[in-house]
Amino acid sequence: MKRIIINGVIIDGSGSEGFKGSVAIQDGVISAIGNDISTDGFDDVIDAQGMVISPGFIDTHSHSDLEVFKHPHLTPKVMQGVTTEFLGQDGIALAPLPIEYISPWRKNLAGLDGDKDDFDWEFKTTANYLKLLEKNGSATNLCYLIPHGNVRMEARGLDSGIATETELKKMCQVLQRELDAGGFGFSTGLIYMPCAYSDTREVTELCKVAAKNKVPFVIHQRSEADSILESMEEVISVGRDSGVNVHFSHFKLCGKNNAHLFDKVLALLDKAKAEGIKVSFDQYPYVAGSTMLGVILPPWVHSGGTDKLLERLNSPEDRKKMTADIWNGIQGWDNFVAFAGLDGIFVTDVKTEANKDILGKNLVELGQIRGKEPLEATYDLLYQESNAVGMVDFYGLEEHVKAFIARPEMNVCTDGLLGGKPHPRVYGAFARVLGKYVREERVISLHEAVRKMTSKPAEVFGLKNRGLLKVGYSADITVFDPATIIDKGTYQEPRQYPLGIKHVLVNGTPVVRDSKPLTDQLPGKVLRRS
Repeated sequence: MKRIIINGVIIDGSGSEGFKGSVAIQDGVISAIGNDISTDGFDDVIDAQGMVISPGFIDTHSHSDLEVFKHPHLTPKVMQGVTTEFLGQDGIALAPLPIEYISPWRKNLAGLDGDKDDFDWEFKTTANYLKLLEKNGSATNLCYLIPHGNVRMEARGLDSGIATETELKKMCQVLQRELDAGGFGFSTGLIYMPCAYSDTREVTELCKVAAKNKVPFVIHQRSEADSILESMEEVISVGRDSGVNVHFSHFKLCGKNNAHLFDKVLALLDKAKAEGIKVSFDQYPYVAGSTMLGVILPPWVHSGGTDKLLERLNSPEDRKKMTADIWNGIQGWDNFVAFAGLDGIFVTDVKTEANKDILGKNLVELGQIRGKEPLEATYDLLYQESNAVGMVDFYGLEEHVKAFIARPEMNVCTDGLLGGKPHPRVYGAFARVLGKYVREERVISLHEAVRKMTSKPAEVFGLKNRGLLKVGYSADITVFDPATIIDKGTYQEPRQYPLGIKHVLVNGTPVVRDSKPLTDQLPGKVLRRS
């Protein structure tokens, strides 16, 4: 198949300004770029008059790990121009997964990535999981990060506590095995169990393995709120001592009461750069985040896995201790209730029909509906749903969002949890940057925004032959209208596709044509680090 996109403004992803021209494609690869290419001999001609032709967008923080088996077209992603996604985020994902831990791990994972009964959970390793992805097919290209929690679980189980020398040695061996299967990096989420039980030494030793393999360390850091400065110092020290490239996930400052820390946060980024530590981060352009509701529970509640957590939720005495810890705080623990408030945390996803009535309600409203004190009603909900509850939390300030977008370390992501009534970032993060922060507010230029969506993430993660419009590169291409592109989803009605995305091609095959999804097309590839 020979296809050509004509009459567009080519913004090639390099950071250079655009120029009028055409992009020719043959066998899934860009074969020519210029302003004098004849359309003779092409099987398909796409007219991009008035549009920008750019590389396909790369989502460096995705939670499509299980959703792709339910809905392989991944329509919310391709409809905003995403052509490549990075799975395996936050240190808790699907692989590796020892058979004896399948049941508790599914419960632990459900609040982030959902659950699926009719699925072969006995794949054990990243190599086998990637084979399942290939057999399933997808509209987007898929890359995988090796998650810390899964590695730790295989070596030590789900208990809290510091790893022994023997356990740490095994973790390093497991990480190397999984990276050899094609992993593009090592991820952790130091607020999620069992990652949160690790000390700095454990993280550093594992990062030495990542550094040896020349892959980045992708981290949801230990604190994004009260203790963010100490948390960043820890991450920077890991980069310094291991030699690994550091990539902060969904970088932010949580809690309006922490706004005074903002300049110091930026100063730490500058300090790391001055030391020669390579640091980058991704960001979704909103003042609210989204994760599993169980993170509001103190760390000790999670020890031993979800089954133990449910036992504690069923204990009146443990509930009293949870409540005391939430209201009094624990040093070094990111207390979501403290920085977002009960009225700033909204339920987005549940498994059972009995609790569908509280989707979109905050925890104060949950208490009112159930006729209970809000935290007690929340404990009931988590128990009834076996901890598989999603949430949106309002944490930040608009001026911080803009300042982070303008930072040189930044690239765009969705961090999209796809179930229930999701965060609008699932449908609109990339379009929001191009519409709100480029066209309307001029925070950054159009060509710089495209770079932050394409070649910048490709460089950070070592993606070959993607992220640029360049002859010989894979034809992952997004065509959009710079005059109209904007996100449409709201927190009340998030499932709305953005305006202005005209055509999206993955490996040369259209998955969106004339702003309509082509759901029968699954040209994505499972990419492996070579």
